[in-house]
Amino acid sequence: MQRIRRRLLGWLAGLWAAAALFLLAMGWWQEQGRWWQPLATPMPRVDLGAWRLPAWQPPAEEPEPATAPEAAAVPIANTGKDAAPPAPAPQWVTYETQAGDTLNALAARFDVRVEDIQGAEGASPNALLAPGQTLRIPFTPRTTTPAERLFPDSEVVASPSSVGFDIQAFVNQAGGYLQGYTQYLPSPGTLKGWQVVRYAARNYAINPRLLLALLEFQGGWVSGFPDEARQTYPLGYTRLPEGDLYRQLRAAAEDLSYGYYGWREGRLTRLRFPDGQELYLAPTLNAGTVALMYYFSRHYPLEQWQQVLDPEAEDGFLAFYARWFGDPWERAAKVEPLYPPDLRQPEMILPFSRGARWYLTSGPHGGYGEKGAWAALDFAPLGSPGCYTSPAWVLAAASGLVVRSEKGIVVVDLDADGHEETGWVLFYLHVATQDRVPAGTFVNRGDLIGHPSCEGGRATGTHVHIARRFNGEWMAAGGPVPFNLGGWIAYSTGAYRRGYLERDGQRVIASMYGGAKAQIIRGENDP
Repeated sequence: MQRIRRRLLGWLAGLWAAAALFLLAMGWWQEQGRWWQPLATPMPRVDLGAWRLPAWQPPAEEPEPATAPEAAAVPIANTGKDAAPPAPAPQWVTYETQAGDTLNALAARFDVRVEDIQGAEGASPNALLAPGQTLRIPFTPRTTTPAERLFPDSEVVASPSSVGFDIQAFVNQAGGYLQGYTQYLPSPGTLKGWQVVRYAARNYAINPRLLLALLEFQGGWVSGFPDEARQTYPLGYTRLPEGDLYRQLRAAAEDLSYGYYGWREGRLTRLRFPDGQELYLAPTLNAGTVALMYYFSRHYPLEQWQQVLDPEAEDGFLAFYARWFGDPWERAAKVEPLYPPDLRQPEMILPFSRGARWYLTSGPHGGYGEKGAWAALDFAPLGSPGCYTSPAWVLAAASGLVVRSEKGIVVVDLDADGHEETGWVLFYLHVATQDRVPAGTFVNRGDLIGHPSCEGGRATGTHVHIARRFNGEWMAAGGPVPFNLGGWIAYSTGAYRRGYLERDGQRVIASMYGGAKAQIIRGENDP
C-alpha cells in the first residue's frame, strides 16, 4: 500500500511539473509570437524627419464622379481598438506601367477589378504590359507605405548587373569575420564564408551584393568582428540553429523572394510588423523596393523600419548600400527593364523520352525554396514510391551550355554565354549524381541530363523539378510567359502546387499521388 502511495505521489508530482512547464512554454511562445524573433537592434528610436507615412496620394486628377470629395492624407494610427475613420470615396489616378506589370497584379495592388482599369482594353489579364503605358485606375486612398521607389529590381535578383562581381575578392578586402568563417553543408561540403554567400545567392538567384550588405548592416560580419549574439544570429533569425550562416542567408533569401515575387504576382499587398501594426503597400512601388520593405518589416517595428529605409538617413540601409557598392540606380539603368513585354520562351520539349509514362506531380510552385516565384513544375517517372535513383532519363528541354552541375542541381544556360545571370536559364533539381552531365558540356535539346532522384533538397519521392529564369528573375510557370513544353502550356489554379498542363483540349492535372489524370506521355510525333 505504501509503495502504491509513493507511486501515486510521484505521478502527481510529475503531472504538476509537466503542467508548469507547459504554462511556461505557452507564455514564452506568446511572447515570441512567430517562428523567428529579431534581435534587439542597436539603432536608437529617433525623430524620423520628413520620411513619414501619409496616405498614398496619387497625381492630381479630377475624381470620378466630379462630385466625389477628395480624400485628405491620413497620418499613421495605431491599429488597436480605435474606431476606423469613414472610408474616403474612390478617385481615379493615372498610372504608368512598369516592366513585369499585368492587369491581374495591378488589380490586386489597387484592390479593384481588372475590368475597372482603363487604357488596356483587349489585353489579356495575365499578359505583360508594355512599360510606360498610361492607365487610369480607381483607387480609394488609405494609409500606405511611401510611394517612393527606393531600390531597383536588378539589385535584388541575380541580374546581369551582378556579372563580374567577385564575392571572394570583396570579402577578403573587407577583412572581417566572414573572411575566416567556414561551414560544413551536407552538399556541397565544407565552404568558406564567401562560398556560403555564393551558394545561397546562386540557388535563390539573389544578388550577392544585397546578401553581403545585409550581413554587414545587421550583423557586422563582412568588415567587422561582431559580438557573440551577432556571430550566432547575424541576420536576426534567432529560432534557427546557432551559428548556421547558410540557414540565416536562406531565411533572408526566402523573405526577399516573397517580397519581390509576391508583389510581382499580386500575392502581397500589405506589410505586418513585429509590433502588430499593418500597412498597405503603395500600389505604384516596384518589386525591388517591396522586397526590401517586406524583408525589414520582418525584423523591425514600424518606427525603426522607417528609419532603416529612410532615403535621407545617413545611418539607414540605402545610404550604407550606396557607400559600399555605389549608386544602384546607375547600374540598373544599364540592365533594366529585365524583360520586355514581348518576351517569348525558347522552344522546349517535355524533359523525358518519347513513349515513357510520367506524371505531373506538382503544378506551379517555388523555383528554389517555397516563398518565391511559383516558377517550377515537377515530373515523376513511373516506378516505385519513395526515394531512389530512377533508371529513367531526364532530357534537356532546350539546348544550351551546362554552367553548373553539383549534387542534385543542373543549370543550363540557353544563350551559352556562361552566365546564369543573363538570358534564359533552365534549372533542374533532384538530378542524381550517377550519370549527371558535367559542367562545361553543351547539350542539344533531347540530350541526356541525368536521372531523377531525391538528391539536392527535400523530396518525398523520386522526381525532377524544372524551372526557368530570365536575366536572373524566376519566371512564373503559369504566369505571363508560361511554361510551354512541346505545346503543353502550364496553368496555375492560384493555389500552391495546384495546376495543370493543357494542349489541344487535353488536360493533365497535377497530383503528388500520380493517377490517370496526372499521367503524361511524350508521343512519338511530339517535338
